[in-house]
Amino acid sequence: MLELLEMLTIGFAVGMTGALVPGPMLFATIDTSLKRGWQAGPEIFAGHAALELLVCLLIIYGITSVSDYAVTAISLIGGAALVIFGVLTVKNAKSAAGSMHGHGRASASPMLAGVVASASNPYFWLWWLAAGSALVLRGLEISILAAAMFVTGHWLADLGYFTVVSTSFSRGKKFMSPKLYEMVLISCGLFLVLFGSWFIIGT
Repeated sequence: MLELLEMLTIGFAVGMTGALVPGPMLFATIDTSLKRGWQAGPEIFAGHAALELLVCLLIIYGITSVSDYAVTAISLIGGAALVIFGVLTVKNAKSAAGSMHGHGRASASPMLAGVVASASNPYFWLWWLAAGSALVLRGLEISILAAAMFVTGHWLADLGYFTVVSTSFSRGKKFMSPKLYEMVLISCGLFLVLFGSWFIIGT
């Protein structure tokens, strides 16, 4: 019982440290919550968790080792995707700000946004193929339930944090002018460009 609680606690702590690091998931949550409300956080998390569940199954079935070439490819492809997303976000920031008053295109599915934000983030893949896989395998040494408790703790941290973010921004929307929203989008876009460039340069 104590081992299960330990894995749950470890999962929550590790998940929280990962969630607190600014990245594509945070941008997607901020952007979508301003359009759809507080529900954006849980819905984006659902897409993120679905992808993580797939990764965990791959870990359980032994697909955890990757070559240096694969790590380089993950960094380059993911970094390039983030740069492109960032540039498009900055480019479309002004028109997207109009959607606050009912103009512009409807936002995509928040769950799909969670999948895309996670899949395009090189840090997501590198973390799960290194630290994440080690922790899941440590849990499996105890039992499959212990591994599940680690993942559950990790998900609780993500769900809690991104729900707080989406709730805060959706409530603050009434105090946010279209111009301020445009600046938020530009800031997030520039961050994605820098974040992606960091991965590309570091390979």
